[in-house]
Amino acid sequence: MKILTVLGARPQFIKAAPVSRVLREKYTELIIHTGQHYDSNMSDIFFEELNIPKPDYYLGVGSGNHGKQTGEMLAKIEEIILKEKPDYLMVYGDTNSTLAGALAAAKLHVPVIHIEAGLRSFNKKMPEEINRIMTDHVSEYLFCPTDTAVENLRNENITRNVYNIGDVMYDAVLYNRELAADKSNILETHGLTKNGYHLITIHRAENTDDVQNMKNILEAFSKIDEVKVWPIHPRTKNKLSSYGIRLDDIPNLKVIEPVGYLDMLTLEANAKKIITDSGGVQKEAYFMEVPCVTVREQTEWVETLEEDANILVGTDVNKILSAVQKNVNPSYKEVFGDGKAAHKIVELIENR
Repeated sequence: MKILTVLGARPQFIKAAPVSRVLREKYTELIIHTGQHYDSNMSDIFFEELNIPKPDYYLGVGSGNHGKQTGEMLAKIEEIILKEKPDYLMVYGDTNSTLAGALAAAKLHVPVIHIEAGLRSFNKKMPEEINRIMTDHVSEYLFCPTDTAVENLRNENITRNVYNIGDVMYDAVLYNRELAADKSNILETHGLTKNGYHLITIHRAENTDDVQNMKNILEAFSKIDEVKVWPIHPRTKNKLSSYGIRLDDIPNLKVIEPVGYLDMLTLEANAKKIITDSGGVQKEAYFMEVPCVTVREQTEWVETLEEDANILVGTDVNKILSAVQKNVNPSYKEVFGDGKAAHKIVELIENR
């Protein structure tokens, strides 16, 4: 069996690591890296740390408008499919790389495997929402991380070959958590202590493309007295620069370059709270049992909202401050599987 796997962004590298490890014990996997994330801090380091085999194809698409980026990926992935004639094409999550891979394969009658299927924010202004809906509707096998995702697909009349196998990101965290604790020196490098800082990640277009949203978020950060650590996404950094916004005036803010996976796990595990608009970071906060504040109006990961493990605040300054200051003691339930999602995926493909 030959499987083509399409990857393009940091969260997909993390999700692919446990699946590739199990898949390659028996079968042939070829990796296509679209180059959607091309900065070494957002790409190369993840392949190295997660021990993902080097991509067989690197498309070098880079950044750009959605249509141009997706179209260029679509054309190049189609050429590879025609050359390699895979039995399946596997995609992860909800990026433009995901959609391009799924469309290219579906039009050539290659069955699509969608890992992390069924997520919905119910906000079609998000490009990710369009990507995930379209990918789900052309996929042959839909591997869901939660019961909620299965129910979302059922509501769209997608019921065939739908499986709740748990979350592959949980597999990755369980596999790498101790390794991160042993190898990462990120806390020492930046003079940080456990529970002595808040961790920030902001990158979604709904925030970064809206100057007022960014001003609100930064105003809230300026009013948080504690130390704040922000591994800044290149996209966010460029947007702030284009707005003429400087971060120097925000007290106790440590802006650092993007970090690798092991350093990120260490930063998450030791944070007092995590403030983010990232779907993956919301989950990693939950896995690490660290309270999360999400600067969005919706989340696909509704399970994290239980017991105040995650609080949705949008970009309202007072709501952000209130959530950061709120004392919470969440009970973290096993709603994302048992950490064996990768094995279940490979077994189901094999049996089908």
